[in-house]
Amino acid sequence: MVEKNILLDGQPVYYRMEGTGRPVVLVHGFSEDGTVWENQIGALKNKFQLIIPDLPGSGRSPINDAGWSMEYFAECLRQILDQENISTVSMIGHSMGGYITLAFAEAWPQRLQSFGLIHSTAYADNEEKKTARRRGIEFIQQNGAAKFIEQSVPNLFSEETKKHQPEMVRKILSRYTNFIGQSLVNYYQAMMVRPDRTHVLKSFPRPVLFILGKHDTAVPYEQGLQQSYMPGLSYIHTLEHSGHMGMWEEPELSNDYIDAFLMHS
Repeated sequence: MVEKNILLDGQPVYYRMEGTGRPVVLVHGFSEDGTVWENQIGALKNKFQLIIPDLPGSGRSPINDAGWSMEYFAECLRQILDQENISTVSMIGHSMGGYITLAFAEAWPQRLQSFGLIHSTAYADNEEKKTARRRGIEFIQQNGAAKFIEQSVPNLFSEETKKHQPEMVRKILSRYTNFIGQSLVNYYQAMMVRPDRTHVLKSFPRPVLFILGKHDTAVPYEQGLQQSYMPGLSYIHTLEHSGHMGMWEEPELSNDYIDAFLMHS
């Protein structure tokens, strides 16, 4: 493992690199950091060079004063690739990481050999979703990040996972309750204003991966399925026992799907 950083708006952005082979960027989601991919790293690093950032405000990357947006985070990824002199990659994004991947695909499609959305969507927030995020922001501001994560993270898992693997939920909770509240607020605000990017799916000329959770309440299964038919070439997989955290809930299947996609794209 090699640990590096770039300087962005006066603050370092940390990333690590593991493995050798074709470069693949793994982009974490909201209230996570690069360690969310720990179940995938061992399965993929013998075939691919993995680039795993902590986005600004997450993990080992401190918060900065920039105006955050999905485009801003995509630019952050572009600068990491430029620093590594990497011209083309495959990019896999979980949840908010998928929104960032779509922003990258819109700005620099020629730099993507393929990309994947894991429990993510190209649709913009509807009013119901925006209202829920506003309530989340109010809760964070009143009660702090730790209390927010304690309440919200269990909802990301399926009922089956919570019943049979409660230690997994506790592990995620203990890992991410140290978030700075302002980071979570800034992420929420950035997600609320992101545009619809279904046109990116329709116009992207290379393969796109979709991994859907049958019991996902954050990105409902039917919505995920609807968008998966938009690209010219889609790889579509359903995790029958997962909510929004399939990389943890069904790691072996998730790894098989990601590995097969990357080998054929």
